[in-house]
Amino acid sequence: MSAAASVSARLAELGIELPPVVPPVASYIPANVHGDLVYTSGQLPMVSGALPATGKVGEGHGLVPAADAQAYARQSALNAIAAAAAAVGGVDRLTRVVKVVGFVASVPEFTGQPGVINGASELLGEVFGDAARHARSAVGVPVLPLDSPVEVEVIFAWE
Repeated sequence: MSAAASVSARLAELGIELPPVVPPVASYIPANVHGDLVYTSGQLPMVSGALPATGKVGEGHGLVPAADAQAYARQSALNAIAAAAAAVGGVDRLTRVVKVVGFVASVPEFTGQPGVINGASELLGEVFGDAARHARSAVGVPVLPLDSPVEVEVIFAWE
């Protein structure tokens, strides 16, 4: 079995079902194909059409704990896989994770953005194995769309 064909098998093995593609909340498409690359739009951690939490990541009352934000980054990456798979005609056509960019809406003193975005990187590693080794940026920002704590975009290679 080729590495690409193993993606759906690996998802099944992990007990992960791809969610429906999250509909855009503005004027864009969920993923765009150019050559052998698929670029996803920034994916929020939507579950059944809603954010599981809103607000800034940090330590303290009223803030989103980093561990929760890491789980939201994982969901965002899963949503990115779904968007990319829909754009190329199936998850087994995705062959490699090229780059991940993660945004964390955080309070100024929070510096754990890389740990939060590890949630996305680790999920991609579980699903794609060695083909998930990717370049990455983890950026702290003051606010994200819909007051989401995280947003993740992924560039995949496909065939």
